[in-house]
Amino acid sequence: MSKIGKRPIKLVQDVKVAFNNRVLEVKGPKGELELQTHPDVDLVIDNETLSVIPSNEGSTKTALIGTTWKLINNMIHGVSQGFQKQLNLVGVGFRATLNQKELVLNLGYSHPIKYSLPDGISASVNANTKITLESSDKQLLGQVSAEIQKFRPPEPYKGKGVLFEGQKLKRKAGKSGKI
Repeated sequence: MSKIGKRPIKLVQDVKVAFNNRVLEVKGPKGELELQTHPDVDLVIDNETLSVIPSNEGSTKTALIGTTWKLINNMIHGVSQGFQKQLNLVGVGFRATLNQKELVLNLGYSHPIKYSLPDGISASVNANTKITLESSDKQLLGQVSAEIQKFRPPEPYKGKGVLFEGQKLKRKAGKSGKI
């Protein structure tokens, strides 16, 4: 069995957890999330802990236990504290603005790119080049930030593009002009 999956998950006071018909519902101050669990995995909810166990002893699906444990742990952290990602726009004339639930990006193309933020994602723009995305759903947050980065991926020659905060680019030298 997974080493991480053997540990019980401590429940936070503000978080309410319910498990009915293979659906785990987690509610907290930052929102509510649902998870459809696999038939080979069972959940045991005590007063202050939640444990992930295999549904039958001879199960070979031990990887599902660790994966389910991490998904549940992310859900509890998300509804209690939330997740945050920051994107930096690097390039001359690159900027972003926010109009309600629509992010308008100027990334060096002949037209501005309009991206509608899905429900559950909130954004803020600082200094026209820093976009901060917040959500209680870690998977949705990663998907949205990856879609925004696809509009202008970072390139290795000049280092321009949409970069995650702290992302290091391996720079290339370019043409040397020597034979």
